[in-house]
Amino acid sequence: MEREITEWYVEQISKHVVEALKKNGFNAYFVKSGKEAVNKVLELIPKNAKVGIGGSATIRELKIPDILAEKGCEVIRHDVPGLSPEEQFQIRRRELLADVFLASANAITLDGKIVSMDGTGNRVAAMAFGPKMVILVAGVNKVVKDLEDAIWRIKNVAAPMNAKRLKRNVPCVKDGMCKDCNTPDRICNILLVLEKRPSLTEYHVILVGEELGF
Repeated sequence: MEREITEWYVEQISKHVVEALKKNGFNAYFVKSGKEAVNKVLELIPKNAKVGIGGSATIRELKIPDILAEKGCEVIRHDVPGLSPEEQFQIRRRELLADVFLASANAITLDGKIVSMDGTGNRVAAMAFGPKMVILVAGVNKVVKDLEDAIWRIKNVAAPMNAKRLKRNVPCVKDGMCKDCNTPDRICNILLVLEKRPSLTEYHVILVGEELGF
């Protein structure tokens, strides 16, 4: 019974966010599971498309890059082990010119704003302009009340875990708490707030009724 109530609540909140995203010009969808999210991504991406992958625990968790490669897409991703810094840089630039850019958001507000923060900026740049199509996949754990809560979530939830994943030498890795750090390893450098759909980009947001990513 308790699980049914939780699922009901998640679905109601998610549908509210989806409607808010649509009012802001985004194509938005609610799916109950990660498997459904993968199917929706495959439905949206044409065969043989060039697909750039932003740094996303959600996309990796769902194994979407491997599935797209099997589908015949050219998958462009800078997080492949063994690449040199120069190779990563050049691949990041190629991601900006992909047919499709696939990533997640750090937070989505109840009124349909998409909020993300980067250290390098390649992900938020591609989310704003460059690829013909952007697809974001986000778990319901990314839903927040407003912009203030979105920034709090990024700095106090997403950033410490991502910094830990990336093995960055920043204060939040030591105790999980945000500090206004000033270090080359800082990952909270560029803030992107999408209040409305970027006017030259086909945009799809898939909200999943599960916790995914950071």
